[in-house]
Amino acid sequence: MSVKPSDVKATLSFSDGTPAVEFPLYKGTIGPDVIDIRSLYGKTGKFTYDPGFMSTAACNSSITYIDGDKGELLYRGYPIEQLAVNCDFLETCYLLLNGELPNAAEKDKFVDTVTHHTMVNEQMQYFFRGFRRDAHPMAVLVASVGALSAFYHDSLDINDPHHREVSAIRLIAKLPTLVAMAYKYSVGQPFVYPRNDLSYSANFMRMMFAVPAEDYKTNDVMVRAMDRIFILHADHEQNASTSTVRLSGSSGANPFACIAAGIACLWGPAHGGANEAALSMLEEINRNGGVAKIGEFVKQVKDKNSGVKLMGFGHRVYKNYDPRAKLMRETTHEVLNALGLHDDPLFKLAMALEKVALEDEYFVTRKLYPNVDFYSGIVQRAIGIPTALFTGIFALARTVGWIAQWNEMISDPEQKIGRPRQLFIGSQSRSVPPMNARK
Repeated sequence: MSVKPSDVKATLSFSDGTPAVEFPLYKGTIGPDVIDIRSLYGKTGKFTYDPGFMSTAACNSSITYIDGDKGELLYRGYPIEQLAVNCDFLETCYLLLNGELPNAAEKDKFVDTVTHHTMVNEQMQYFFRGFRRDAHPMAVLVASVGALSAFYHDSLDINDPHHREVSAIRLIAKLPTLVAMAYKYSVGQPFVYPRNDLSYSANFMRMMFAVPAEDYKTNDVMVRAMDRIFILHADHEQNASTSTVRLSGSSGANPFACIAAGIACLWGPAHGGANEAALSMLEEINRNGGVAKIGEFVKQVKDKNSGVKLMGFGHRVYKNYDPRAKLMRETTHEVLNALGLHDDPLFKLAMALEKVALEDEYFVTRKLYPNVDFYSGIVQRAIGIPTALFTGIFALARTVGWIAQWNEMISDPEQKIGRPRQLFIGSQSRSVPPMNARK
């Protein structure tokens, strides 16, 4: 969607004699104003320098908004707290894709469409068998999602809105199947086919944990917990993996390849691996004495020379309590109580650590509040999901956000192929010396 500049202009002046230049200013619905510097190089011969893109808006978007200072997360204007309580994951998917929540008829049609696309081509079984049994699930997902484009040639025209819609449905529908297949393959169990009479999250739970030897009964508390995990991770504005999907898509790559690129980026421990790191931290504290050793652990965290880090606290964007963490904390209580694990040592440890961190001046002044990853690892562990699959669950949930962002980018007439510039600090042009003159 094209945006129009405001009446306000931004003036950039220089102390090197370069004439001052004016740039348009854009105002969003909410959030910071944006200075349009697209003409900067042409007018001045200079680039901006912004490692990590901390002050750069690479696109305009109407999907997700975050106010880190307030601790606010909105999907299409709806607070995450309301969506997590009043909607299920597929309603949230519909919202992210279409801009509005579905009415009853629209929801029924959307759910039916997704449900009838959950199976994957039977040849994918042979694709999986090419991996070692101990292959990391994310390696399997990067490969298998990218490979979907080899099976579905009929929806690869990115300029056709219908093709984009079909690809979106296929990706949302098939990710649970592929994640469950990756898990089953790793433990040497047969793949479980999806069933059309189950909800999205219940279907995933069954594909993960059912075995041919006995009937599988879904647990409503576990299904709700999984659904909430999906909702809370569905989108998060222009993070590293979303930006990767957009950058990949800007080249004209097909949607399956773009989502595979997003999964590869999410695999990084600084992005999608945070919940795994938080759980590992709690397990290590527990092995070394548990709650009684929290004071000693916190002392080490404060010591910059100790190398000990507090995982699951703080966030690149949120400078307040992560709204998703509050919801995940409630879900953690529900799951552990339903499973009779309310005395779980890791959960007790997490509560005690949270209390110390929220009251200790060192953490309060640095705004190191618990984030969603602090609790989601505990919930997934209680449900029975192995640690190595945590990031795969994240990828499953985030696929709808990636697809919504990708589709928005494709439809934006202002978007061009991504091409960041650089501040070059290497050697200037020089001649190649003969071999005998090289030192």
